[in-house]
Amino acid sequence: MAERFVTVDRMTPMLLPEDLRDWVEEDDLVHFVIEAVERMDLRGFRVNVRGTGDAQYPPSMMLSLLIYCYANGIFSSRRIEAATRRDVAVRYLCANTHPDHDTICRFRRENFAAVADCFLKVLELAREMKLLKVGVVSVDGTKIRANASKHRNVTYERAGELVELLRADVADLLKRAEEADRREEADPGKLPEEIGRRERLQAKLEEAQRRLEERAKERAERERADYERKVKEREARKGSAKGRHIHPPEEKPGAEEQSNLTDPESRLMRKSRNEAFEQSYNAQAAVDAEGSALVLSARVSVCANDAGELEADVRAIPTEAGRVRAVLVDTGYANGEQVEALQAEGIEVYCPMRAEALECRRRYEFRPTDRRREKPVEYTAPWRRKMVEKLASPEGRRLYARRKQTVEPVFGIIKSVMGFRAFRLRGQAKVQGEWSLVCLAYNFKRLWKLGGARKLGSLPIGSLWSLSAGKTVVALSWFLGFPRQSLPMPHRTVAASWQTLVLRPTGC
Repeated sequence: MAERFVTVDRMTPMLLPEDLRDWVEEDDLVHFVIEAVERMDLRGFRVNVRGTGDAQYPPSMMLSLLIYCYANGIFSSRRIEAATRRDVAVRYLCANTHPDHDTICRFRRENFAAVADCFLKVLELAREMKLLKVGVVSVDGTKIRANASKHRNVTYERAGELVELLRADVADLLKRAEEADRREEADPGKLPEEIGRRERLQAKLEEAQRRLEERAKERAERERADYERKVKEREARKGSAKGRHIHPPEEKPGAEEQSNLTDPESRLMRKSRNEAFEQSYNAQAAVDAEGSALVLSARVSVCANDAGELEADVRAIPTEAGRVRAVLVDTGYANGEQVEALQAEGIEVYCPMRAEALECRRRYEFRPTDRRREKPVEYTAPWRRKMVEKLASPEGRRLYARRKQTVEPVFGIIKSVMGFRAFRLRGQAKVQGEWSLVCLAYNFKRLWKLGGARKLGSLPIGSLWSLSAGKTVVALSWFLGFPRQSLPMPHRTVAASWQTLVLRPTGC
């Protein structure tokens, strides 16, 4: 019996135009992104209000494009542009238009404030869909590589040495350029180009020196109050009990302090003692631990240590998301002042004083007991003693067990599933905007996994009035008898809910 194969004919043109809606699965994330973004008020996005020049792409399409591509691991503006031609779902999202990479990059760079506002709108949408219930929150940070090389770091002393060397080289090149002018050599433009390159490097090094001086002065100002307090306490003591001399804050850059010439606001950080140092940012996230695992706040810090980030992370959670009742953090956030400040506001903090494996022991421990080198620790600070007792209680252990299964999977999904392991932009302000966009894409992906597409169509219909009149006419045409499959996919939910809108127009 002869073999039978499907005929693969790439040369014969299609007799009828294909409908991209038939090529995209009905349960694809793209439909949820389009419909959810169209419900948002996007007036904060930057557009050309004069209407001059070429026609501009609508903000709803551009934002949907960024969210969908980020959720699927496409972060580069050039790769996003290529996806508008290669990816069927992206091509459907853009309605067969192809914004170039410059347009995509400019839209992303100029609308970070509006993206942050959309971050809040998504949380409000999640509350409306009854998927978000803020009460217990998990907070953690992760190191993400900056768009800079660690080999472009320079210390204050080394920068000064290189500046002197460059000045000597520039003077030598100027002298050679004058001699070349007198001899009328054939290539008079080569030496000025070399001079300009060295002068630009010299300017960068001098700027790095100024940054290190400013950091040292800011650090000295922060430490001055503590220094004055210690001096007063020392003077109050009598006789030989005064103790050793207290050194004032140093206003000069330390020998190990460095500044990066590519991204000056990034810092050398490492994930743990077993990891290598990388030029990175400390990306912080507060995650709902009540079941939704949605990111409630996304911050970027230039401090490698998490000890000073707890209060800022909790206060970054918008009040519209709900009231925080308890916060779960790891031992890196142990800061007495910040813990007591939050608990004074009625927010319970659960923070182990040692490694979680030591504080919250498992009933069935895998490691042999005779091989563990553990010394009992006696805590003197009252807040530390209370924290140990709180975590040792059955309620504390039960509540703290949520931390690993809420915030850690979020970072795992962002890094391993979405593939976001390095920032594309430079500078803390732009990196903050990019991190907000990444967490926004994660929240969309998470809402979709929680059945957001189904719940979005069952919301009160008052929010549907924000849709354009054209879509309303399309939904009405279906209600009057046209086939539902003839509608665009984002409008099918509108059409399915149109009868309820006609009978019960709440929120109008």
